[in-house]
Amino acid sequence: MIVKESKNDMRKKRHSRIRNKISGTAECPRLNVFRSNTQIFAQIIDDVKGVTLASSSSVELKIKNGGNVEGAKLVGKDIAEKAKKLNISEVVFDRGGYLYHGRVQALAEAARENGLEF
Repeated sequence: MIVKESKNDMRKKRHSRIRNKISGTAECPRLNVFRSNTQIFAQIIDDVKGVTLASSSSVELKIKNGGNVEGAKLVGKDIAEKAKKLNISEVVFDRGGYLYHGRVQALAEAARENGLEF
């Protein structure tokens, strides 16, 4: 009998491969994205110190439907504004093992439009 591996387990494997190649520093931190079925989350992380510098989520912004593209755009705009306040202009994008499509792409493009470079 063939046992199918769960989509989340496959995503975690992809994410670990990505994390072996990228890392955030104080000068160029990592912008991490996590999405659930109903919400989307973004964090700016300094991996050298192991601290989260800024975070934003559809829960924090009290978006009624955070699991859609419009909610992702609002989170991307908010995380870019928080990064500006911390004088962070350049980040490394970590898509978290998700395809660069849909909500993840919308968040990334909104962050770029509001001043983050990656």
